[in-house]
Amino acid sequence: MLRRTMLAATAATAIASSAFAAGHSMDIVDTAVEAGSFTTLAAALEAAGLVETLKGEGPFTVFAPTDEAFAALPEGTVEGLLEDPEALAAILTYHVVPGKVMSTDLSDGMMATTVNGADVTISLGDSVMVNDATVTAADIEASNGVIHVIDSVILPPSDM
Repeated sequence: MLRRTMLAATAATAIASSAFAAGHSMDIVDTAVEAGSFTTLAAALEAAGLVETLKGEGPFTVFAPTDEAFAALPEGTVEGLLEDPEALAAILTYHVVPGKVMSTDLSDGMMATTVNGADVTISLGDSVMVNDATVTAADIEASNGVIHVIDSVILPPSDM
């Protein structure tokens, strides 16, 4: 658990450093790619055809799962999703909220409607949670929105 926390802190530091060093001039995709901890997310965005959207004007709020979060999915899940762009897009758009939502805008029990159309629930306590994922780094600003790093991939309700 300590190793996971240290890895998350390292990823958060790397992404925050690159974003702030660039003066928020990089968009959400470039900020994530520059951090180096989101190669699976970047590949998934490419496979789903969402790169240009998230490079667009926005603003967007992205709950970005790390490579470690994708690796924690059951074996074969990521590969299967990369071969099913429609299902992949549904999951990825569940990680995006229209507008720029900073951590100071959050309240306990808040529901946020994602680009997918389904809601995520924000919980505040010892840590900030998005559904069952813990926010490990918040308020990483980009030119077209903000990134909040999460420690797991969140899945939309199955009745979507």
